[in-house]
Order: sequence, then C-alpha cells, then structure tokens
Amino acid sequence: MAHNVFADRRTRFLDAMEDGVAVFKSWPVHVRNGDVDHPYRTNSDLFLLTGFDEPETMAVLVKRGADRKYVLFVRPRDPEMETWVGKRAGTEGAIRDFGADEAYDSALFFDRLPGLLTNQPRLYLEFGLDVAFEGRVSLAIEALKGEARKGLCGPWQIIDPRSILWDMRVVKSAHDVQVIEDACAITVAAFRAAMQAATPGMNEGELAAVVEFEFRRRGAHRVAFETICASGANAATLHYIRNDATLGDGDLVLIDAGAERNMMSADISRTFPTNGRFTPLQRRVYEWVLKAQEAAIAAVKPGTTYAKVHEAGLKVLVEGLVDLGALKGKPRSLIETGAYRPYFMHRIGHWLGSDVHDVGPYFVDGASIPLRAGMVITIEPGLYFADAPATPKALRGIGIRIEDDVLVTDKGRRVLTEALPKTVDDIEALMADRGAWWRTVQPVTVPAGKKAKKSAKPEKAGKAKKKSS
Repeated sequence: MAHNVFADRRTRFLDAMEDGVAVFKSWPVHVRNGDVDHPYRTNSDLFLLTGFDEPETMAVLVKRGADRKYVLFVRPRDPEMETWVGKRAGTEGAIRDFGADEAYDSALFFDRLPGLLTNQPRLYLEFGLDVAFEGRVSLAIEALKGEARKGLCGPWQIIDPRSILWDMRVVKSAHDVQVIEDACAITVAAFRAAMQAATPGMNEGELAAVVEFEFRRRGAHRVAFETICASGANAATLHYIRNDATLGDGDLVLIDAGAERNMMSADISRTFPTNGRFTPLQRRVYEWVLKAQEAAIAAVKPGTTYAKVHEAGLKVLVEGLVDLGALKGKPRSLIETGAYRPYFMHRIGHWLGSDVHDVGPYFVDGASIPLRAGMVITIEPGLYFADAPATPKALRGIGIRIEDDVLVTDKGRRVLTEALPKTVDDIEALMADRGAWWRTVQPVTVPAGKKAKKSAKPEKAGKAKKKSS
C-alpha cells in the first residue's frame, strides 16, 4: 500500500485531536504451543495510521499548535533473529520506509515517555487493552505530576483516541473502498470455486480448504475470520467452525467466509445444495431468505437508519416463517413479541472494514444511527431450523444465510459482492457440472503463455567437474 495513504490518515487524526500526545501499541505475540507462535496480526488502529505491522511497536503522534511529530518505537535489527524469522524494518526502516520523523528501539519507550508527555495537556490512549502497559503509562504521568515544583507536569486529561478513529474507520475513503473491493473479488472467486468443487461425500473441512486455497493464491494475506462450512443441521449453529462432518447428498451447505487483504476484510455467506439441486422445500425457504435480503439491501441509502434496514429484512423473514408454518399469527404481532427469535436470532448485518465486525456504534442515546455515504455494511438475513420439538418436522436441519457486502453511496447503495450468484437458478446453473473445479484449477499467478525463468542447475553432489587437459 502507498505510504501517502497512511500519512493522510495521520493528518486527519491530528487535525481532529486537540493538543497533546497519542500513543498506539501493537498487539503482543501469542504462543500457540511449544516455541511456535500464532500467526501475527497487529492492532488495526496502529496499522491504520502507520502501515507498520511488526510486533513490539508503539506509535506516538504529538501535536502542539502547528507543530506535529510522528515517532515510532520498533524492534531493532537483529541478524540472528532475522535469520530465523525474517527481516525487520529497524529504526532506519521506520524512518525511511514508514515516514516516521524519529524512531527508537522499543526497549527505550518508557525511558523516553516522560519527555514526550512533559507539560502536554492531554494523552490519547486506548485503555482496557493492555493493563500492564497502561499501568506503566499511568505511573509515568504520576511521576511527572510529582515534579510540579520544577514547573513540570503530565497530562491532566486522558482521552480514548477511538472517539476520533471510529468515525474515521466507519466512513471509508475511496482508497479503503478499493481495498475492500479487492478482498471481495478474491472472496467471490473462492465461493464460486467452492460451489463448483462441492460434491456429496466430501468432508466440510475439504470444502473449506478449497475456499482458503483460493484466498491465498489470489492474494489474500489471511482469512478475515475462521471459515464456517456447515452442512445439514450444522448450519443452524451460527458460528460453526468444526468443519469436520460429511456433506450429505440432498443436504444444504452454508459457507460464511472472507478474505483479508492489506488489513481490510470481506464477508460473504452463501447456502447451496451439495448435489447441485435444491429440493422444493429448500428452494421455498431459500427464496424467503433471498427476498428478505433484497428488501434490506433496497432500504440501504444515506439518511435511513440501521434499524430501518434491519426492519425491512425482518418483516419479510417473519412473513416467510408464517408461510412455512413455523409461526402462526400476524407478522406485526410476531415481531413485537419476538416470537421469530428461535429462527432468526441476529441482526441484519454489521459494519465491515479493517475488522470483519468493524468498529462503530449502531445506536447512540438509544436512537439508531443514520447511514452515511462511505459506510460498508453486510446484509445477512437467515433462517435457522434446529432439530427441536418446537420446529416443524419438515424444516428441521435446514439453515440458510445469504450475505453480501454493501457500500452506502451518495445516491443509494452498491453491492460489492454482486458478482457471486445467489438466485436458485443461477446457483444450480453454476453447479450443473458437478465437481468441475477439480478438473479446471490452474495457477493464477503465472501469466498465461509465459514460461518461468529457468534457474541455473546446481552441480550434483559428489560429482566432480571434469578438469581441462
């Protein structure tokens, strides 16, 4: 990503903050087992402002009137460690490649913190994320206040920088939207592959692997969240991630997955028959969920509220539950009493961005917030019929969710994932040649018709070169 993008974000943040110091800290590394760590992903807010993704990092933004400074504390270069786990930027790279005005070894952060905070009126710090770190910052502030007789003092105000960042993150820039679109395009391709790879008798995990294989080879840096691949009755579990059952002939399979690229996420759900053909009842349920999604998407526009989008989809879902015989009564009364909740227990969607469930409020002072151009929201109605006595017998074991990613525009909305089929007819057409993906998969990173360069052949071990006479 171009580093002017991060410089622009820092400028926007500094413009919005009052005089003072803002501190952002990377997430720690977590041990997986033995001497193996979990794959590392840094704090979204730190990355948003810096583009720096190494652990043991602190970013400091200083503002005093017109004077501004950007300081990075990073791990130093270490040839031995770099031999094992790869290159580090070091302090030189933090300045040269990431635009810092100053850069220091992370180990020096608390030595230099008093100088950064001295006589500053306020500190911006995300509290509640790292208690030990926050405690040491608090001690540094108190120590400064003890120097009042010398004319020194620490910040009197502590402000959560998310009061600025959440608004920056919930309303996306044109660049942010483009990166999300890239993640969406990768995810769409992966879902198409899964639909063309699915066949009864497969394991859910194998089908999930098809999705994640496509993510990786098409340029995703990681999954946005653990892939859900739930067949049959497993689809009635909203966040099912065991992915270890067998796809039954005649079952539906619900996949909920998203690629993450350059720290921006996609999030799609599709439900389709493992054998490529919906049964009449499956089709009936599916089309009610699709109708609800279409109603909710149609409600997305600037000025409308999140609650109204939810209500538009919910009304159709409840009408569907009555039509299917799962509920009896008038839809309005069923909504008021919450009688639908055993079959639709979540809301219509969530903000999408640097985090798959991105930051930002949905209600303020009890009122649903209005949508603004630049927001990206998932629209994901579903109906889930668990194997329970209250569920009509014919519906038990059916779980259907349809999810797309929607950008709020100046005049309405744009579905960023519309390239992925979701009508019954389009899904069945895509799956008509069952298992086609396995026969057609080809590398996507090798340009068509271009041969890879040959490397020099190494001399075979144990074979001496022929001496010239």
